[in-house]
Amino acid sequence: MTTTLYAAFDLGGTNLKYGLADAQGGLVRKDSVPTPSKWAEVVEVMAGLWKDFRQEAKGRLAGAGFGFPGIYSLKDKKILQSPNYSELDNVDLQAALSKIVDVPFAVDNDANMAAYGEWRCGAGRGTKSMVLLTIGTGIGSGLILDGGLWHGRCGFAGELGHITVNPDGDLCQCGNQGCLETEAAAPKIVRNYKDLSKTKKSVKAEEVFEKANRGEVAAIKAFTIAGAYLGVALGITINLLNPEKIVLGGGVMMTGDILLQAAVEEASRRCYKASFDCCSIEKARLGTDAGLIGAALRAQALAKKS
Repeated sequence: MTTTLYAAFDLGGTNLKYGLADAQGGLVRKDSVPTPSKWAEVVEVMAGLWKDFRQEAKGRLAGAGFGFPGIYSLKDKKILQSPNYSELDNVDLQAALSKIVDVPFAVDNDANMAAYGEWRCGAGRGTKSMVLLTIGTGIGSGLILDGGLWHGRCGFAGELGHITVNPDGDLCQCGNQGCLETEAAAPKIVRNYKDLSKTKKSVKAEEVFEKANRGEVAAIKAFTIAGAYLGVALGITINLLNPEKIVLGGGVMMTGDILLQAAVEEASRRCYKASFDCCSIEKARLGTDAGLIGAALRAQALAKKS
């Protein structure tokens, strides 16, 4: 029996992930390359990958899915603003990708793709309402409401990384101040650690993670502070949406449970007990593959409609 395949692309500020998946979301191939600094170079790389996929799939490619970081307009088919990869701002994605791909393709915000992946195949499977937050260099999020991906009126729903959790916090690339992204993502955890440990040495996020896992007090406190701000955001989300489940993914969540514990404790103090009690909060299950799987499955859903 011939297996139908779907191509998936997940563009981040650091890496462009790509792969092929079957109809159940199982990845039969995945890899990544460093994200090119210019959009024209991204297009060139994806065009080359598409040709490779075409040869490898031998006529079995039925669709493609693309996840991009930033505010994606459903009407204009553009990323209107990408705080961490400005090369995408106002690019006509539909026109650009139509020149590469000759099958039906789905385009969306990368966090929406990841949320769809976790909902279909991961920690949110079987739920009717789920919120995904991905915590890494930045913070992305996607919403599943009433059994489907929720975009809002224009496509901008679910930007929980840019809700204000600390009015006196750091300036954010989006133009706001004290966003969840500035207070709980990996760069702030590093700054927290440097302030607490009084070190002037260059420290990478991975090193703070390792120090925390070894029990270093300053590193644990750095995570705890960030976790408290994450908990504020979770409390707001629970009171607003009353979801069945909140799923936390991204690189930071793969380092241990310190952030998760601090966030859950704070969330429990920030929202109605009844709402908190009927919402489970847990780690994502698909890891860094969520965006690829979601993009492939969105492509599958689109292909069925075509």
